[in-house]
Amino acid sequence: MIVTTKRKCCVALLGVMALAVGSCLLPRVWVEEAARGRTFDAVEEIPTHEVALVLGCARHLPDGRTNLFFQRRMAAAAALFQAGKARYLIVSGDNHRRGYDEPTDMKEELVRRGVPESRIYCDYAGFRTLDSVVRAKKIFGQTQIIIVSQEFHNQRAIYIARQNGMDVVGFNAAEVHGPGGLRTKLREELARVKTVLDVLAGTSPRFLGDPVRIGESVGAKSLTTAGISC
Repeated sequence: MIVTTKRKCCVALLGVMALAVGSCLLPRVWVEEAARGRTFDAVEEIPTHEVALVLGCARHLPDGRTNLFFQRRMAAAAALFQAGKARYLIVSGDNHRRGYDEPTDMKEELVRRGVPESRIYCDYAGFRTLDSVVRAKKIFGQTQIIIVSQEFHNQRAIYIARQNGMDVVGFNAAEVHGPGGLRTKLREELARVKTVLDVLAGTSPRFLGDPVRIGESVGAKSLTTAGISC
Protein backbone atom coordinates (compact mmCIF):
# COMPACT_ATOMS: atom_id res chain seq x y z
CA MET A 1 0.00 0.00 0.00
CA ILE A 2 2.83 2.38 0.94
CA VAL A 3 4.73 1.45 -2.23
CA THR A 4 1.66 2.13 -4.35
CA THR A 5 1.16 5.52 -2.73
CA LYS A 6 4.80 6.45 -3.30
CA ARG A 7 4.53 5.36 -6.93
CA LYS A 8 1.46 7.51 -7.43
CA CYS A 9 3.22 10.49 -5.85
CA CYS A 10 6.22 10.01 -8.14
CA VAL A 11 3.99 9.79 -11.20
CA ALA A 12 2.14 12.94 -10.14
CA LEU A 13 5.41 14.76 -9.52
CA LEU A 14 6.75 13.74 -12.92
CA GLY A 15 3.52 14.94 -14.50
CA VAL A 16 3.84 18.32 -12.81
CA MET A 17 7.48 18.60 -13.91
CA ALA A 18 6.57 17.69 -17.49
CA LEU A 19 3.81 20.27 -17.49
CA ALA A 20 6.19 22.93 -16.15
CA VAL A 21 8.83 22.14 -18.77
CA GLY A 22 6.24 22.08 -21.53
CA SER A 23 4.79 25.42 -20.44
CA CYS A 24 8.21 26.98 -20.99
CA LEU A 25 9.28 25.07 -24.09
CA LEU A 26 6.09 25.51 -26.13
CA PRO A 27 6.07 29.33 -25.93
CA ARG A 28 9.73 29.36 -26.95
CA VAL A 29 8.99 27.16 -29.97
CA TRP A 30 5.95 29.21 -31.02
CA VAL A 31 7.81 32.52 -30.69
CA GLU A 32 10.89 31.35 -32.56
CA GLU A 33 8.82 29.77 -35.32
CA ALA A 34 6.84 32.99 -35.82
CA ALA A 35 10.10 34.92 -36.25
CA ARG A 36 11.90 32.39 -38.44
CA GLY A 37 13.46 34.14 -41.45
CA ARG A 38 12.22 37.55 -40.28
CA THR A 39 15.19 38.87 -38.26
CA PHE A 40 18.27 40.45 -39.79
CA ASP A 41 21.73 41.26 -38.44
CA ALA A 42 23.03 43.25 -41.42
CA VAL A 43 21.42 46.57 -42.32
CA GLU A 44 21.99 46.05 -46.03
CA GLU A 45 19.94 42.84 -45.97
CA ILE A 46 16.77 44.14 -44.34
CA PRO A 47 13.89 45.22 -46.61
CA THR A 48 13.09 48.93 -46.69
CA HIS A 49 10.03 50.08 -44.75
CA GLU A 50 8.45 53.44 -44.11
CA VAL A 51 8.54 53.06 -40.32
CA ALA A 52 10.65 51.31 -37.70
CA LEU A 53 9.50 50.67 -34.15
CA VAL A 54 12.30 50.97 -31.59
CA LEU A 55 11.54 49.10 -28.38
CA GLY A 56 12.47 50.87 -25.17
CA CYS A 57 14.56 50.14 -22.13
CA ALA A 58 16.28 52.25 -19.47
CA ARG A 59 19.22 54.43 -20.45
CA HIS A 60 21.00 53.54 -17.20
CA LEU A 61 21.12 50.51 -14.93
CA PRO A 62 19.93 50.86 -11.31
CA ASP A 63 23.54 51.36 -10.17
CA GLY A 64 23.99 54.26 -12.60
CA ARG A 65 26.06 52.45 -15.20
CA THR A 66 25.28 52.75 -18.90
CA ASN A 67 22.75 50.18 -20.11
CA LEU A 68 24.37 48.45 -23.09
CA PHE A 69 20.99 47.19 -24.29
CA PHE A 70 19.88 50.83 -24.65
CA GLN A 71 23.04 52.01 -26.38
CA ARG A 72 23.11 49.15 -28.84
CA ARG A 73 19.43 49.53 -29.74
CA MET A 74 19.95 53.23 -30.41
CA ALA A 75 23.01 52.47 -32.54
CA ALA A 76 20.98 49.96 -34.57
CA ALA A 77 18.04 52.35 -35.03
CA ALA A 78 20.35 55.19 -36.13
CA ALA A 79 22.14 52.89 -38.59
CA LEU A 80 18.80 51.76 -40.01
CA PHE A 81 17.68 55.35 -40.56
CA GLN A 82 20.99 56.50 -42.01
CA ALA A 83 20.99 53.59 -44.46
CA GLY A 84 17.59 54.71 -45.75
CA LYS A 85 15.88 51.54 -44.56
CA ALA A 86 13.26 53.46 -42.53
CA ARG A 87 12.08 57.04 -43.02
CA TYR A 88 10.46 57.43 -39.61
CA LEU A 89 11.11 55.96 -36.17
CA ILE A 90 8.60 55.33 -33.40
CA VAL A 91 10.36 55.16 -30.05
CA SER A 92 8.11 53.33 -27.65
CA GLY A 93 8.71 52.83 -23.96
CA ASP A 94 7.72 53.36 -20.36
CA ASN A 95 6.98 56.74 -18.81
CA HIS A 96 4.93 55.66 -15.79
CA ARG A 97 6.65 57.67 -13.07
CA ARG A 98 8.24 61.08 -12.65
CA GLY A 99 11.88 61.15 -13.65
CA TYR A 100 11.69 57.97 -15.73
CA ASP A 101 11.13 58.57 -19.42
CA GLU A 102 12.36 55.96 -21.89
CA PRO A 103 10.93 57.54 -25.09
CA THR A 104 12.50 60.94 -24.42
CA ASP A 105 15.84 59.32 -23.58
CA MET A 106 15.68 57.36 -26.83
CA LYS A 107 14.74 60.40 -28.86
CA GLU A 108 17.57 62.48 -27.39
CA GLU A 109 20.10 59.73 -28.08
CA LEU A 110 18.91 59.26 -31.65
CA VAL A 111 19.09 63.01 -32.31
CA ARG A 112 22.63 62.96 -30.90
CA ARG A 113 23.40 60.20 -33.40
CA GLY A 114 22.17 62.28 -36.32
CA VAL A 115 18.49 61.36 -36.73
CA PRO A 116 16.38 64.50 -37.35
CA GLU A 117 13.92 65.21 -34.55
CA SER A 118 11.11 65.59 -37.09
CA ARG A 119 11.50 61.92 -38.07
CA ILE A 120 11.00 60.59 -34.54
CA TYR A 121 7.61 59.90 -32.97
CA CYS A 122 7.40 59.21 -29.24
CA ASP A 123 4.98 56.70 -27.78
CA TYR A 124 4.94 57.10 -24.01
CA ALA A 125 2.46 54.27 -23.42
CA GLY A 126 4.74 51.40 -24.43
CA PHE A 127 4.67 49.91 -20.93
CA ARG A 128 5.52 46.47 -22.28
CA THR A 129 6.29 44.89 -25.62
CA LEU A 130 2.68 43.96 -26.34
CA ASP A 131 1.59 47.57 -25.79
CA SER A 132 4.33 48.94 -28.05
CA VAL A 133 3.59 46.55 -30.91
CA VAL A 134 -0.21 46.72 -30.83
CA ARG A 135 -0.19 50.52 -30.43
CA ALA A 136 2.02 50.78 -33.53
CA LYS A 137 -0.94 49.32 -35.42
CA LYS A 138 -3.93 50.78 -33.57
CA ILE A 139 -2.59 54.27 -32.85
CA PHE A 140 0.08 54.88 -35.50
CA GLY A 141 -1.67 52.94 -38.27
CA GLN A 142 1.28 50.71 -39.14
CA THR A 143 0.87 47.11 -40.25
CA GLN A 144 4.24 46.70 -42.00
CA ILE A 145 7.21 47.80 -39.89
CA ILE A 146 10.74 47.00 -38.85
CA ILE A 147 11.12 46.25 -35.13
CA VAL A 148 14.45 47.20 -33.54
CA SER A 149 15.81 45.43 -30.48
CA GLN A 150 18.08 42.52 -29.60
CA GLU A 151 17.21 39.32 -31.46
CA PHE A 152 15.57 37.47 -28.54
CA HIS A 153 13.32 40.50 -27.96
CA ASN A 154 12.60 40.94 -31.67
CA GLN A 155 11.41 37.35 -31.85
CA ARG A 156 8.82 37.91 -29.15
CA ALA A 157 7.71 41.21 -30.68
CA ILE A 158 7.33 39.58 -34.10
CA TYR A 159 5.19 36.83 -32.58
CA ILE A 160 2.91 39.46 -31.04
CA ALA A 161 2.76 41.42 -34.30
CA ARG A 162 1.89 38.43 -36.45
CA GLN A 163 -0.81 37.34 -33.99
CA ASN A 164 -2.28 40.82 -34.50
CA GLY A 165 -2.28 40.65 -38.30
CA MET A 166 0.92 42.62 -38.89
CA ASP A 167 3.63 41.84 -41.45
CA VAL A 168 6.91 42.73 -39.73
CA VAL A 169 10.63 42.04 -39.69
CA GLY A 170 13.22 42.64 -37.00
CA PHE A 171 16.59 44.39 -37.13
CA ASN A 172 18.85 42.89 -34.48
CA ALA A 173 20.85 45.23 -32.28
CA ALA A 174 24.15 43.83 -31.02
CA GLU A 175 23.75 41.36 -28.17
CA VAL A 176 24.89 42.02 -24.61
CA HIS A 177 26.96 39.29 -22.99
CA GLY A 178 28.09 38.72 -19.43
CA PRO A 179 26.00 38.41 -16.23
CA GLY A 180 23.65 41.30 -17.14
CA GLY A 181 22.85 39.83 -20.53
CA LEU A 182 22.32 36.38 -19.03
CA ARG A 183 19.83 37.68 -16.45
CA THR A 184 17.88 39.46 -19.17
CA LYS A 185 17.69 36.33 -21.29
CA LEU A 186 16.51 34.23 -18.35
CA ARG A 187 13.72 36.74 -17.73
CA GLU A 188 12.88 36.48 -21.42
CA GLU A 189 11.86 32.84 -20.98
CA LEU A 190 9.19 33.87 -18.48
CA ALA A 191 8.22 36.82 -20.67
CA ARG A 192 7.51 34.46 -23.56
CA VAL A 193 5.17 32.38 -21.43
CA LYS A 194 3.35 35.55 -20.34
CA THR A 195 3.18 36.79 -23.94
CA VAL A 196 1.59 33.59 -25.21
CA LEU A 197 -0.97 33.70 -22.40
CA ASP A 198 -1.72 37.35 -23.20
CA VAL A 199 -2.20 36.59 -26.89
CA LEU A 200 -4.48 33.64 -26.14
CA ALA A 201 -6.49 35.82 -23.76
CA GLY A 202 -6.74 38.69 -26.27
CA THR A 203 -5.06 41.15 -23.90
CA SER A 204 -5.13 44.78 -25.10
CA PRO A 205 -2.68 47.62 -24.44
CA ARG A 206 -3.16 49.43 -21.16
CA PHE A 207 -3.91 52.70 -23.00
CA LEU A 208 -5.07 53.55 -26.49
CA GLY A 209 -5.96 57.04 -27.72
CA ASP A 210 -6.40 59.19 -30.81
CA PRO A 211 -4.82 57.99 -34.07
CA VAL A 212 -1.57 59.53 -35.30
CA ARG A 213 -0.69 59.82 -38.98
CA ILE A 214 3.01 59.18 -39.51
CA GLY A 215 4.61 61.69 -41.87
CA GLU A 216 2.03 64.43 -41.50
CA SER A 217 3.15 67.86 -40.37
CA VAL A 218 2.40 68.12 -36.66
CA GLY A 219 3.43 70.44 -33.87
CA ALA A 220 6.08 69.67 -31.31
CA LYS A 221 3.50 68.95 -28.61
CA SER A 222 1.70 66.45 -30.82
CA LEU A 223 4.94 64.66 -31.59
CA THR A 224 5.76 64.13 -27.96
CA THR A 225 2.33 63.19 -26.66
CA ALA A 226 1.18 61.21 -29.66
CA GLY A 227 -1.57 58.70 -29.17
CA ILE A 228 -1.86 58.75 -25.39
CA SER A 229 -5.19 58.67 -23.64
CA CYS A 230 -5.35 58.09 -19.87
